[in-house]
Amino acid sequence: MPKINNLHDVYVEQLKDLYSAEAQLIKALPKMAKAATSMELAHGFEEHLKQTKGHAGRLEEIFKGLHEKPTGRTCKAMKGLIEEGAEAIEENAAPAAKDILLIAAAQRVEHYEIAGYGTVKAFANLLGEDEASRLLEQTLQEEVETDEKLTEIAEAINVEANELDEAPVSHRR
Repeated sequence: MPKINNLHDVYVEQLKDLYSAEAQLIKALPKMAKAATSMELAHGFEEHLKQTKGHAGRLEEIFKGLHEKPTGRTCKAMKGLIEEGAEAIEENAAPAAKDILLIAAAQRVEHYEIAGYGTVKAFANLLGEDEASRLLEQTLQEEVETDEKLTEIAEAINVEANELDEAPVSHRR
């Protein structure tokens, strides 16, 4: 791993981390969509998959402008978040409860990405990388919108799950 000497180096490493995160998410979202029982949630995951591919494409464009390669780093945080999502998929849960678990996992992913994109956008601004800043802002706004959509879907599903006449998961074992 190269030595990090300045803000530019930090910026590139953080961009690589986000690229790794997006690549991992591209693999995980189809599984989450398949596991969702709510058609609205499944559709939301499918739509976000399309967006996520666009996010990776924007990062590739930024790397091209920096004359850097996007690879060489694994985002361990996203790896862990996706593992939590995989646990939600495998959970023995009522349909609405499973959807709530999937939404919770997805929102943790979104919040991580919002933090990451906000950080690299600030770096891009300081470094005078105006085009990169514009692209990062576009992705940041899409991540915020996805989080808001997940919240809307969750509000309806949470009510549905709360009305279920089932014993809590901890009492069913």
